[in-house]
Amino acid sequence: MTSENHGIIKADQAVVMSPTGSTSQAEPLSPSTSKPIQELPVSLSDELIQAGWAKCWSKRENRPYYFNRFTNQSLWEVPVLGQHDVISDPLGLNAAPASGEVTADAGLGNGQRKRHPSEETPQPGPNSFKRPRVEIPVTPTTPTIPISPSTPGVKPWLSTTDEKQGQSSAPAPAPYRPSVVYWDLDIQTNAVIRERTPADHLPPHPEMELQRAQLTTKLRQHYRELCQQREGIEPPRESFNRWLLERKVADKGLDPLLPSECDPVISPSMFREIMNDIPIRLSRIKYKEDARKVLFKYAEAAKKMIESRNATSDSRKVVKWNTEDTMNWLRKDHSASKEDYMDRLEHLRKQCGPHVTAVAKDSVEGICSKIYHISAEYVRRIRQAHVTLLKDCNISVEGVETAVVQDRLVYCYPIRLSIPSPPLPRVELHFENDMACLRYKGEMVKVNRGHFNKLELLYRYSCIDDPRFEKFLCRVWCLIKRYQVMFGSGVNEGSGLQGALPVPVFEALNKQFGVTFECFASPLNCYFKQFCSACPDIDGFFGSRGPFLSFSPASGSFEANPPFCEELMDTMVTHFEDLLERSSEPLSFIIFVPEWRNPPTPALTRMESSRFLRHQMNVPPFEHEYRSGSQHVCKRDEMYYKAVHGTAVIFLQNSAGFAKWEPTTERIQELLAAYKLSGHSLPSPGPSSSSTGDKDSKPAEERSAKSQDNSPVEKTALDTTNI
Repeated sequence: MTSENHGIIKADQAVVMSPTGSTSQAEPLSPSTSKPIQELPVSLSDELIQAGWAKCWSKRENRPYYFNRFTNQSLWEVPVLGQHDVISDPLGLNAAPASGEVTADAGLGNGQRKRHPSEETPQPGPNSFKRPRVEIPVTPTTPTIPISPSTPGVKPWLSTTDEKQGQSSAPAPAPYRPSVVYWDLDIQTNAVIRERTPADHLPPHPEMELQRAQLTTKLRQHYRELCQQREGIEPPRESFNRWLLERKVADKGLDPLLPSECDPVISPSMFREIMNDIPIRLSRIKYKEDARKVLFKYAEAAKKMIESRNATSDSRKVVKWNTEDTMNWLRKDHSASKEDYMDRLEHLRKQCGPHVTAVAKDSVEGICSKIYHISAEYVRRIRQAHVTLLKDCNISVEGVETAVVQDRLVYCYPIRLSIPSPPLPRVELHFENDMACLRYKGEMVKVNRGHFNKLELLYRYSCIDDPRFEKFLCRVWCLIKRYQVMFGSGVNEGSGLQGALPVPVFEALNKQFGVTFECFASPLNCYFKQFCSACPDIDGFFGSRGPFLSFSPASGSFEANPPFCEELMDTMVTHFEDLLERSSEPLSFIIFVPEWRNPPTPALTRMESSRFLRHQMNVPPFEHEYRSGSQHVCKRDEMYYKAVHGTAVIFLQNSAGFAKWEPTTERIQELLAAYKLSGHSLPSPGPSSSSTGDKDSKPAEERSAKSQDNSPVEKTALDTTNI
């Protein structure tokens, strides 16, 4: 069965040099849907070859011509990338005008369409080349140009005949020009992978996304009620979001969001976070009176809890004695300082904590187990409804033919689906000031116009089953709804888990270390157009290469800024070391993780002792910032927020990667300079402050004094000998 959803991948044969310049392997190829064409030996520039151009021989015309495997474009003359970059603009809609060519739409914003060659006949300048006109069979369903939402005068979501008739007489809307752009989609990838078969995820549909959203919201409510009824606490902030992330590390189920096949059933992340809030939640304490109140509440709650649970007599005695002693001390001593109260609180937690944990253990495990089993039942319902919907569209889920792929290296490409997409319903679009509003069955999602424009570009570069953009709005609605459900709808909820590095840092990473790929991103917050993300079924249409833990590059330079979930970060380190161990090609990972030292996280400890460690530097708290995870809906002045914890920047590289992207002193200085505060960042929105506060309570001065900047010469020379 031919796949409609993303398409089946076939690529041309070629025998060329490997990424390191040796001839031991074939050059990474780029996927294409064209048939193999006999290539002639010719000395083309590296840029043209990477862009997909090859010199071939025409038997009919008895002369050579140039063919592009990405776009199926043929030219008699040598192509000029400066005038038409077929990778960053495969449709030629943004091609720069030739010298001497006068256009009325010069200066259009990023993503706006210029005139198609078939619409005008420009006069060639001295440096121009003749672009051959490709004849396209025109049918009632095949337009002469691909339609996109930003094409002036064209709105593919119109539904009535009157609207379509009045379209030609309506004046073209003014092109939208984003005032600030937080991405660079022109950077090409250097990530090389083994060609892989299409994934068997069910194609997205708004009806199923609505059902998934309703059930996930219901699951969140179950979690809140269980925490309140069993432990008398509110669910720890962001704990449900981190539970979703942690469960997907071990989940072997079929749903892209909710877990259903995990071992163990009890989530370590959820269990740990609930236990940290028992008997009461401890937050950052600034003043002496706050410290006194917290100490009193903790003693009172611990005593009440141990008396109401099935505790041993020894536990009752220890907790009762310590809490009563604390109460007496609070009544007598009125001259204590904040530090005295904090020391007393720490002592009380050490004495009572193990006993409180013991009596609450079974109850908390019951909460974790119940939430997991409810989730598994919801996944079964969603899957059954989704399969039924596809069958109603005559699409079979079982027995889908698997595409045959060759065992060869190719440049990374967006994940493809083996199951074709069903017809999608209409989604309404309108604009409110700077926001694009998409509505389906009364459910509205919003995204600012800059990011809406970005999604269109990513869709144009990555999606190959929808040339007319007929499914674009529906898929954008599904995408935004998925991430909205994944990270919650509370104020600033999930923003920290989706936080991104500042634009200057990405620019420095690309310039100094050849970084072209993000290991943890989404279509909404990515800087490059090649990235890994959590939801391959919908993100693949917008450029995602799938989940990073399932992504196995053989070569390339990567940036990793994972969500701050301990289990996910620990699994990430294991994956990094496996990849570095297996590959002899240049491979480099630059990782940004919170500098949690009290206690240190296993991921940070393992990376600091890894034999692939080449360099490490620490950026002090409040001296750097992150881009908000809500950047697609937040105001411009809320785009950046200061980090409340230090950030450890760690370079893991194999020998070839170190030789190619060595973290020299000059390069490190350029990267540090890019971290300079913008001057308009906000305080941290607090999505992950509850966990960071517990993890890292040392003052900023102490962390800054311990900031490391290991000499790349001495450190890396030692590590290279071990490899």
